[in-house]
Amino acid sequence: MTRLDWVRGDSLGLDIPAHSDALAAGGCDFLTRAFRASGIIDSDNAVTTITECREIEGGSTGRKLLLAVNYQQPLPHLHQQLFVKFSRDFDDTHRDAARVQMELEVHFALLSRDPDFPIEVPVCYFSDFHHDSGTGILITQRIPYDCDGVEPHYPKSQDFLMPEPLAHYEALIRALARLAGSHKAGRLPPLVEDYFPFEPDKLVVSQRAPYTPAEISKKVARYAEFVQQHPQLMPPHLGSAAFLARLADEAPRFQARLARIHQLLRSQPSMIALCHWNAHVDNAWFWKDDQQLLQCGLMDWGNVSQMNVAMALWGCLSAAEPELWDDHLQHLLQLFTDEFADAGGPRLDIGQLHQHLLAYVAMMGLAWMLDAPYLILKYAPDVAAARNRFDPLVQQSERARSQLLILTVFLNLWEKSDMEALIKSLGQDG
Repeated sequence: MTRLDWVRGDSLGLDIPAHSDALAAGGCDFLTRAFRASGIIDSDNAVTTITECREIEGGSTGRKLLLAVNYQQPLPHLHQQLFVKFSRDFDDTHRDAARVQMELEVHFALLSRDPDFPIEVPVCYFSDFHHDSGTGILITQRIPYDCDGVEPHYPKSQDFLMPEPLAHYEALIRALARLAGSHKAGRLPPLVEDYFPFEPDKLVVSQRAPYTPAEISKKVARYAEFVQQHPQLMPPHLGSAAFLARLADEAPRFQARLARIHQLLRSQPSMIALCHWNAHVDNAWFWKDDQQLLQCGLMDWGNVSQMNVAMALWGCLSAAEPELWDDHLQHLLQLFTDEFADAGGPRLDIGQLHQHLLAYVAMMGLAWMLDAPYLILKYAPDVAAARNRFDPLVQQSERARSQLLILTVFLNLWEKSDMEALIKSLGQDG
């Protein structure tokens, strides 16, 4: 593909670099103009030196780099250690195809500069996007993991290595609810309605032609083959003959009611709010406040939008261990509704919230997670020799372990829930 170097950003009107070489070439002059345009430094301050500019691996979209700078006036609020994210990856067509996800993240970063913003996010130093080419850049503070009271970074889908998982999910749920409730209370800048309207059909994460009920039946059969060939990877109850028969019966009937499910998830305006859709622990940082209560900040705001809050709850809890769902789901839903109301949102009905969550998880699980066996075998080809889900043969691949865990969570919720009652409550499509 043709590699762009610089394009004119749509929001702040500066030429922005499309990759790390262009940023390095722009140097202190570009950073000074960018930071002045965003308002993070005044017109009499400047970036004087760049002491680090190093690309790093990670994430599913765009290139990233670590940046360190010095200022003419090193004020207390200015961070020297910065993080840069580009929307583009000109060397990887698959990663570059996801560049559009960054547009909303760029708008959100600019929005988050409001001094009364209700949750912690990385301080935005500069952010802009060129819509026509899908080229964007985001420069924020670099989070000091395992330093200055901040806990270490926790990898995705390895909560069994994390201390106090429940406390960490409580912190995540409080942050999600506080943002959503503040939005419902009208406490966010009015630009939210311009940049983040409720357009569920445009949510990138949901854009996939739906499988037919017959296709779902075939995928359930392939899952049954997978769990029969690799029984050590799934909890016994998710490979039992009784569950497989029930899934084969219920899944295609649920899929036949997609139009009704979409209607349900759009039916309650009180549950539609600005949300982070992927608040896994690896997209957060944690610390304890003066009362020793665990707090968190959230990053990686790609696809941020107004959505049903059930979508945000699944995005947060989908990579939690199944035991957390079994033992604490009602507590976490109650915590969300309480924090949502405390932030100024309406008092949500917890039973209705649970129903919407179950419907959304089932819909997204059938759309995506029944393909997990293929991906697990692709990214962990020696998985047949693994003792269980926690074996290094699985855990060494983030893609494989995440697919396996989220598949387990989805099916465990299905097995523990009265899906027949949900299906009957939806009636018939058409």
